[in-house]
Amino acid sequence: MTEKLDIDHLRQWIGRTTEATDIVTAQLVMGLRATLFQEVGEPKKGDAAPFTVHWCLAQPVFPMSMLGPDGHPTRGGFLPPVPLPRRMWAGGEIEFLQPLQVGDESTRTSRIADVQVKTGSTGTLCFVSVEHSISSPRGTAIRERQDIVYREMTSSAPASAKAPPPPPTAQHRETHVSDPVLLFRYSALTFNGHRIHYDRDYVTKVEGYPGLIFHGPLQAALIIEMAAKLHGGKAPKKFTYRGLQPLFEGTEFSVNANETDAGMELWTANADGQPTMKGTAVW
Repeated sequence: MTEKLDIDHLRQWIGRTTEATDIVTAQLVMGLRATLFQEVGEPKKGDAAPFTVHWCLAQPVFPMSMLGPDGHPTRGGFLPPVPLPRRMWAGGEIEFLQPLQVGDESTRTSRIADVQVKTGSTGTLCFVSVEHSISSPRGTAIRERQDIVYREMTSSAPASAKAPPPPPTAQHRETHVSDPVLLFRYSALTFNGHRIHYDRDYVTKVEGYPGLIFHGPLQAALIIEMAAKLHGGKAPKKFTYRGLQPLFEGTEFSVNANETDAGMELWTANADGQPTMKGTAVW
């Protein structure tokens, strides 16, 4: 049974901050380009990195003895010790001010902005919002809010009350396959030990999912790169997104975009065409 949530205790983490610094290397940029289905090339000092390279920088490093059964660090520290066992990115918002470049020393300053408890179809949910500011030698490069959701362990997915709606039609569409090697590469680039992305026995037998789970940030990264490609290589000023349902390994998935009066609507979709993440971008 999950430990009872003490929301007053968890909200004491609001306002906590941490800071970390890292270097944007050519090797990192090559690896991320390859993982995002881009031309790898030979990046040189001063070349622009992929727009979400900051998700690969200065990731926390803990000894093996400090990892929990899911591969994440044990609860507490900077993030509040939410006792719910399942953890995923729920969504967020990113402001792109200037690109990070090969050779940049980048500093990320992070702050716990909010902690809220809600009840959903799968039980109790705890949302932790984290604000980040990422800087380069030229000043602030990115401002971001990440929404992390913790939820209860359930033995099966909730029954659907009705058939899914027809898949949306896209003006622009790219398709790829969610290969386990792709998931491993992104876990390695982001130093992400979360076992749902690479340990099939764990994700199916412990957490009860049908297969390895595609990273939420990787879906968002592919969406952002498509948005920029459709706008002459320019990142949106603001990108807001939220996860809708898990995307699993071994299936075809698509990255989709529609032009709107305000900017773009973008989403990833599973092999059935059902959206797994949605976002809006404005320039």
